[in-house]
Amino acid sequence: MKIYSVEIEIQDINDNPPTFLTEQTVLQVIENKALGSRFVMPEAHDPDLGKNSVQGYDVSFNKHFTLEVKEGEDGVKRAELVLEQSLDHEENVLHQLVLTARDGGDPGRSGTAQILVTVIDVNDNAPVFNQSVYKIKILENMPTGTVVTTIEATDKDHGVNSILTYSFTKIRENVILKFQLDSKTGEISLISPLDFEETERYEFEVQATDGESVSRCSVFVNVINVNDNRPEILISSLLSQVVENSPTGTTVALLEVYDRDSGEYGDVVCSIPPNLPFQLDKSLGNYYSLITDGLLDRECVSEYNITITAMDKGTPPLTKTKTISLKITDVNDNPPLFERISYAVHVSENTPPGTSIFTVKAIDQDWDLNGKIMYSIVDGHVGDVPLTSSISINSESGVIYALRSFDFEEFREFTIQVKAQDGGSPALMSNATVSFFILDQNDNTPEILYPSTPTDGSSGVEMAPRSSEPGYLITKVIAVDADSGQNAWLSYQLLRSTDQGLFTVGLQNGELRTARPIIEKDTMTHVLVVLVKDNGEPCLSSSVTVTIVLADSLPEVVADLGILSSPADIESNLTLYLVIAVSVVSFLFLFFVILLLVFRLHEWRQSEFSTSSLANVNALSTSHFVGLEGVRAFLQNYSHDACFTTDSRNNEINYPSDSHYSHTPLDNGVSQKERAVTVEDLLNVASDDQLLVQNMAVSRDGAVQVGWGCSISGWQL
Repeated sequence: MKIYSVEIEIQDINDNPPTFLTEQTVLQVIENKALGSRFVMPEAHDPDLGKNSVQGYDVSFNKHFTLEVKEGEDGVKRAELVLEQSLDHEENVLHQLVLTARDGGDPGRSGTAQILVTVIDVNDNAPVFNQSVYKIKILENMPTGTVVTTIEATDKDHGVNSILTYSFTKIRENVILKFQLDSKTGEISLISPLDFEETERYEFEVQATDGESVSRCSVFVNVINVNDNRPEILISSLLSQVVENSPTGTTVALLEVYDRDSGEYGDVVCSIPPNLPFQLDKSLGNYYSLITDGLLDRECVSEYNITITAMDKGTPPLTKTKTISLKITDVNDNPPLFERISYAVHVSENTPPGTSIFTVKAIDQDWDLNGKIMYSIVDGHVGDVPLTSSISINSESGVIYALRSFDFEEFREFTIQVKAQDGGSPALMSNATVSFFILDQNDNTPEILYPSTPTDGSSGVEMAPRSSEPGYLITKVIAVDADSGQNAWLSYQLLRSTDQGLFTVGLQNGELRTARPIIEKDTMTHVLVVLVKDNGEPCLSSSVTVTIVLADSLPEVVADLGILSSPADIESNLTLYLVIAVSVVSFLFLFFVILLLVFRLHEWRQSEFSTSSLANVNALSTSHFVGLEGVRAFLQNYSHDACFTTDSRNNEINYPSDSHYSHTPLDNGVSQKERAVTVEDLLNVASDDQLLVQNMAVSRDGAVQVGWGCSISGWQL
């Protein structure tokens, strides 16, 4: 065994980028910092070795700074920021730089840190006024507290260095008595009224200081003379209303204007708005006449509010206004006008009489009676019927009513003339045309033209050869519908057939064709019922019976003629038979009920029978006798228990010897013979019709229960 020594050298790779301890570094530099000043930048760290470690630094471009990298005795490279150009806080408060550390690996890696340079302000700027001279004009009548002007100075410094203080300098006594200066805002305001006659101009200086530097400006205040008195307007005469057809030049009002001022301030000019049909005519001195200057139309403007303005020639001019109201009275100069000259109205047929079908509307721009409209219908006809019996109109509202139902099949449209007349004198009128179009309703059933219904009671016969192939055309059902549109779209359907699979009918054309080959076992005669219905809502339908004979020759048809007539006869007489049967059954039921009531009355009156051994018959419930259903149930329940017959020898009730009643003991020792009851004891009805007792049963308590049947005139119930 030998031991060997192995030495392993781990070679470094550039797997770590340079990193800074902090991602952001803030430097504060005063704006008057000397050029060439240096600022140490943060150092980047790279765990790699050799050339893979930090090899240099770079900084983003900035005109104020450069970057200088130095290598120390330990071989570590360090970066310093050098100030190359002066900083100005007023120009830029903050400079943002990006410091990049890079290694020498392949590929190389780098890391960045943000350098924020904050420029600290120093008081190196003096205040500056935005105007060196302020020239202000102010009216003498401005109230106390009015702001005359605001002086403003600016300082490029920031913070405390930019706070300014304003004050008066070289000020006279009269200025202190009239004006006040706000030391913070520079606002100059009045503290007492101005008087143009006392002083026309004020001059003074204002200074602004930031604590170290001072600036000054001059202020000139010129007082402007004002017009103190307003003109006055006096109305001498005025009309309250004017007729709309008054001629041009009609005088509406007389007025006078004056001003207590003198000179040009006392010269007054009077005017009205230019868009009115009036004008002011200066007649004498300061007197004016208000006259009409064009045609008046009450329908356009029913009332005018005329504003008269009096203005002097002062600077600024003073004015006085006065408004007068003038109403325009109406004349009947506008006829009623319909919204349209013609109307198209759609009305459904079969509309109930009295239904509102349309409303016409006319407008009359006149007022009161001149604008009240009455509606009427000009005489005419609707088809062959006078218009007044078909249509009416509400004279006040213009609502048109239908006085009868309209039939689309009778006529499809009609036109009326509606007249609108106002209540003026003379009256004016206008007409409008109203066209009514009747809309079809599905009120007509399809009419079958072929095959037509026979008048002799027989059925129409169609013949088809037995050798017919599937699809053979036998006949065609032809039908029409008096309606229009989709209400007249007809469809055909095979409603009933003696052989459902042998024939088909075309849904749209009504063609009857064979659906399969005819075989020998198919009967010769087939009765088909074809249903024809329209496409209305709800749909209406008609049906027709078609008899088809399967035969190859005419003799075969003649031989089977008797068979052909029977289905038609049965079909035609079916309704009659049903009516007769219902009538007969109703009559028999009433007769049977009456007969039962007579029997019960007779039984009650027979005292001897009620005291006999068959007195228990009275215990029989009336529900077994009254009502057809009760009788039927009684017969079904007891028909097998006992029976009795009548013959020429005796009329006794005979019990079968093998009846189960023979095993039932009779109460009170009454023998079977003693329980025999003759028919004459039960019924004493004299009639041509026969009433027979069909069934009898004796209950365990001895009660006799009898079921009845009758035969009346050959009918059995």
